[in-house]
Amino acid sequence: MSRKKRLKQIMKEEAEAIGKAADRIDYEVMSRILELLCSVRNSGKKVILAGCGTAGQAAKRIAHTLSVVEIPAFFLSPADSIHGGMGAMQEGDILVLLSKSGNTQEILNYLPAAAKKGLTVIGVTENEASKLGQAADIVLKIKIDREPDHWGIISSASTLASISAFDALAFTAMEETGYTKEEFYLIHTGGGVGDILRKEL
Repeated sequence: MSRKKRLKQIMKEEAEAIGKAADRIDYEVMSRILELLCSVRNSGKKVILAGCGTAGQAAKRIAHTLSVVEIPAFFLSPADSIHGGMGAMQEGDILVLLSKSGNTQEILNYLPAAAKKGLTVIGVTENEASKLGQAADIVLKIKIDREPDHWGIISSASTLASISAFDALAFTAMEETGYTKEEFYLIHTGGGVGDILRKEL
């Protein structure tokens, strides 16, 4: 296979994986998560996200997107969490833990404090029978057939599918909470987006 064909194949496989995930995902679970996210803004609570490795990068991206649509969210490093960082977790907050296997120990470390403090835990995993799947209050199962790398094991398409699911949640929440361009411009005056909003408003 030529280099060009292989590059195109990988991109298509990732796109197809997201499409299949959209067909498989449980939209009743998505709806429950959406209701929680919509309630955050006016409750004074927040969304805390965590993941390791590639899942950690996805968690950071999701946290930023939620904040962009006025759902207060931040990434809590697994390393910092066990050195006092979990003090940011308070009763009524939402804790979103991303782990493909559902058995990543650094992610399981959040669970005892979350249970004792009274957080709602959302587990994002492909394995509902995992320790995370069993402990979470809500499980969002995201499973793909195969990662597109040569070995089929490097988290990539699965990570993009998780991000896509939370993009759908964030943008639907934006609509359901009546988020306006004026509110958006207040927090996004920079870059090309800021330029567009400045012209429109």
